[in-house]
Amino acid sequence: MFPAKKFSGSNIARVTVAGGVAASAVLLLAGPASAHVSVQPLGVAAKGGSAIVNFKVPNERDDANTTQLEVNIPADHPLASVMPEPVPGWKIVVTKAKLAKPLELHGNQITEAVSKVTWTATAGGGTPSGQFQLFPVSLSQLPEDTDQLVFKAIQTYSNKDVVRWIEEPKEGAAEPENPAPVLQLTAATEDEHGAPASNATAKPAAEGSEAHDTSKTETASGDTSDSTARVLGIVGIVVGVAGVAFGVLAGRRRTA
Repeated sequence: MFPAKKFSGSNIARVTVAGGVAASAVLLLAGPASAHVSVQPLGVAAKGGSAIVNFKVPNERDDANTTQLEVNIPADHPLASVMPEPVPGWKIVVTKAKLAKPLELHGNQITEAVSKVTWTATAGGGTPSGQFQLFPVSLSQLPEDTDQLVFKAIQTYSNKDVVRWIEEPKEGAAEPENPAPVLQLTAATEDEHGAPASNATAKPAAEGSEAHDTSKTETASGDTSDSTARVLGIVGIVVGVAGVAFGVLAGRRRTA
């Protein structure tokens, strides 16, 4: 057994201070990496389909509120429908622009599309320090020729500070200082009528089961009909024999 090592009060103090400094360093390093504006779908954002997404906007200032968010819709992949959900305490302005090439949605030609959505806090409001705000938006129709959509965003604070989240992340490169929100798109999972592929593949199986059940019913009905015919035939024979016997007896009585 080794003798227990004694720590003086000064040694304990040094260890405590060192631990606190290390923890603060971790917090400082981790903070900015997770404090940028981001976008996430509610469920799945499939190519060619529709999705509801949330733009998450944290407040990383200690002395100001977030009072405005501006989200730009990618011009290289315009969307036929962009509908923001009302957010209490925020005014919403939707800006549209003419399209160089019309879009088609549900058989209708779309000649202009939303280019920007701006949320502005009402007087004295906004997102306080240490909190975040979600801004829900419905998007349709998601493009089929790309794996992601990049939404450049601008965040404004009550002290007039402006942060431009407009740098597009590059695969294999370090995350930029002010990355733009990126929505990842998944492969299409629906058939041309909008029904899940699993339902489409399950339908023939169900129809096959119904046909199988029907054939069983028809077979059972056929068996019942055959049995009934046999019984009626036997009854007819018995009745016939009884009739012959009755005739013979009647003839004998007349002779007697």
